[in-house]
Order: sequence, then C-alpha cells, then structure tokens
Amino acid sequence: MPVHKTRGIVLRTVKYGETSLIVDLFTELFGRQSYLVNGVRTSSRKGMGKANLFQPAANLELEAYHQELKNLQRLKEFRWATLYQHLYFDVLKNSVALFMVELLQKTLKQPEPNPILFQFVESSFNRLDLAEVAVVANFPLYFALHLAGSLGLRIDNNYSISNRILDLGEGFFVEEPPSHHQYLDNSLSEATSFLLQIKNTDELRAIRLNKQMRKNLLEAYEHFFALHFQDFGKLRTLPVLQELFS
Repeated sequence: MPVHKTRGIVLRTVKYGETSLIVDLFTELFGRQSYLVNGVRTSSRKGMGKANLFQPAANLELEAYHQELKNLQRLKEFRWATLYQHLYFDVLKNSVALFMVELLQKTLKQPEPNPILFQFVESSFNRLDLAEVAVVANFPLYFALHLAGSLGLRIDNNYSISNRILDLGEGFFVEEPPSHHQYLDNSLSEATSFLLQIKNTDELRAIRLNKQMRKNLLEAYEHFFALHFQDFGKLRTLPVLQELFS
C-alpha cells in the first residue's frame, strides 16, 4: 500500500483500546480523515509523549496509508509540522483555537481535498499563535467570516451608505430590514464589512469593538452557519470565549 506525505490539523481525538487513539484530522491531501494511531498511550520509552502530539489544532507532518473506500485510515509516521510558541499556554489564544477547531468540526463533513482551505486554516493557527492581544480579541470573528467564504458561503460585501443592513439569510447588505429577523443592524453590519475586508490579520487591531458588539457578532455568525449547515447546532466553545473576552 502506498504511503502519502501530507500535513494535517488535529480536530478531535478519541481513546481506542488500552494504548491507541482514533484521530480526526483535516489533511491537505485528503480533506477530513480519521486515523487509527497504535501504541501512543503507553508509558514505554517508544510511546512516551507521542499522544501529546494529537492535541486540538496541532499541525503535524504525516506519512499516511490511504484507501479511498475505508472510513478509518492508518498513520505510519507523524511529527510536528509547527511547534506553536503560545497557543497551548496562553488561555485566550487556546480558547480561540478551540473555537476554530469546533467550527471546522461542524463544517468539514466530507473527505474532500481542499488545499486552498487547508492553507488558510494552517496560516490562521500560525498567525493566532503569534498575534498580540488586540488582534486575538477580534480573531474569532475574522476566522468565522473567512472560513464561511472559503466554504462557499461568501457574504457579498456591498455595504454602503444606502445598504447598511446585513441579511444573514441572503448573504448581502440591503437598504431596509427584511421581513424575517435574521439580519444585523447598522453598527454590526458595518463591523462585519470591515472584517470582510481584512487581508492580513495584523489589521484586526484597528477594528474597535466593545465586548457587547463582539458577543452579538459571534452569536450572529453562529446563527449564519446554522442557517446554511444542517445540524450545525450550538457552539460549545462560544460561551467560554464570550466570558474570557468580556
């Protein structure tokens, strides 16, 4: 069986048997995949510390066996692709990272390769790791909006003096409030327009939002995803994030 080299972002880990793990990964070559990883939960010298590589958001270099018709693949080798400097030690950054991971879990349903999306996700975690506090506070909003765009749910940034209300159902800005309640008022719509224009995450420091606006925007973007993804439900990480940034 051929071995493929790829990178993968850890989404979820489940204990399997006494010494193994089943790991859910978003890979560059194959999209979302599940892998059986044997013998990493042992106290032996060979297994010691290897389970620590499979923390949520970890970016790994993989040598993987792949069979198209199998739901559970196997890993031959794995190592760090990126050693984060702050992501696992900074409470705020770690909370944002877990929010990002949960969004990916809920939206990446099919094992389809999407290298451009992978590069965006990989770059986002790397940028979050090195970001200053003023950037970190707005990072969840940036990631949610740009992830949606990468998944085909792009919001048309036609915000203007006349189009000042974001219709979440339609995904564009309108003049008058729609007949339904799935829309944002002027101040939140304007903030969303600014966030959609961000190309470099360092620019997030210039977007001034108070805690209530961030809370409202995060809830609105959660609702936006729920409108377009079946069984999306509620984000478990959202209340934690809102509490930390309040």
